[in-house]
Amino acid sequence: MTQQEALKQEILAKTKEYYELVHKPQQTKEFIEGKSRVNYAGRVFDEQEMVNLVDSSLDFWLTYGSYSKQFEKKLAEFLGVRWTFLVNSGSSANLLAFYTLTSPLLGERQVKRGDEVITVAAGFPTTVAPIVQYGAVPVFVDMELTHFNIDTTQLERALSPKTKAVMIAHTLGNPFNLSAVKSFCEKHNLWLIEDNCDALGSTYEGKPTGTWGDIGTSSFYPPHHMTMGEGGATYTDNPLLKKIMLSMRDWGRDCWCESGIDNTCGCRFSQSFGSLPKGYDHKYVYSHFGFNLKVSDMQAAIGVAQLEKFPSFVEKRKENYKKLYEGLKLFEELILVEQQPNSDPSWFGFMMTLKEGVSFSRNELVEYLENANIQTRNLFAGNMLRHPMFDTLKEGDDYRVIGTLPNTDKIMNDSFWIGLYPGMGDEAIGYMINKIGDFIRG
Repeated sequence: MTQQEALKQEILAKTKEYYELVHKPQQTKEFIEGKSRVNYAGRVFDEQEMVNLVDSSLDFWLTYGSYSKQFEKKLAEFLGVRWTFLVNSGSSANLLAFYTLTSPLLGERQVKRGDEVITVAAGFPTTVAPIVQYGAVPVFVDMELTHFNIDTTQLERALSPKTKAVMIAHTLGNPFNLSAVKSFCEKHNLWLIEDNCDALGSTYEGKPTGTWGDIGTSSFYPPHHMTMGEGGATYTDNPLLKKIMLSMRDWGRDCWCESGIDNTCGCRFSQSFGSLPKGYDHKYVYSHFGFNLKVSDMQAAIGVAQLEKFPSFVEKRKENYKKLYEGLKLFEELILVEQQPNSDPSWFGFMMTLKEGVSFSRNELVEYLENANIQTRNLFAGNMLRHPMFDTLKEGDDYRVIGTLPNTDKIMNDSFWIGLYPGMGDEAIGYMINKIGDFIRG
């Protein structure tokens, strides 16, 4: 073993020691009712994530590299897809997924400015933001209040000659009705983007969510199913979408050489593109107006370790959902989220909604829980049409709405969710059930 190899092993061994001394006690800290914070989400990790992170930093490659390639390969294998692409966030994944559909290479199926994309208003803004940013028109349909997903009975009403795509999320890990949405898209030759950021590990009819549509997206922000700190991914089985996605993620370039490698095509200085001079360096030919959305290799190193643990994360989320459901189903004041038929959700959170006519408000209940050290969250934007970002947009021109979205407003006013992440033990689950019960019983 060389001196540098020996030194590296010593550093990695010390990293393990540091985890044991500093981070492991936090991971295994005793739960104390009323004093311990019950977070809605959190990171679950051990020494391997830290070892991978330090190992990558010592190599000092920094940008997309060996760990990134390893992660993309392993994630593709887990999902059963041909290609995955790491990006720097779930929001960037949604941006890349949508802009891929705007490529001229798609011919008649290219999404152009003014074309329409069916979506929902109850969710996270960055599912919709790329549509607006590009100049396409989001068409908002309502939700249903059993599974808290898109009301698929309204899809035909939302359709117009300008409709090109459907882009929606699986709410808090609960798959939307993929059979109905997929059939609708196939019937009308529409693209389907699945925002799978809250549902990695969920399945519908035995097939992973995110792989039913043309493109799926994931987020690896700390609260999500697994983490890189920041990070995200897109995935597809479509070779043309793969080509466009790679170009748009990497500055819009036409070249597909990996970082640090030249002349993969073997004709770097002999091709013709547009009105460029013949033989213009293929590494600097741009076929799209793209971005730089790559992740660092240090983040990917963390993700590689997280993927090894991921199946256990999914099972723990399912277990915690069942415990919460059993503990809360007796309270008639609450509408609890139900599992979508034909699905097996990898739950992100536990959603509940106040029934009509109850004697208390959502805010009163969540304030009580927050004061009891239980973290709560609304369903993100609630109804994003009511946010200031829509003040400068004109209904009918910049966006369309199908009906009045009564269930979306119900979610905005009366819904919230609590956590069930893998780091949450039975004591925390029981404490949340008891505190909700204490409040309802008065």
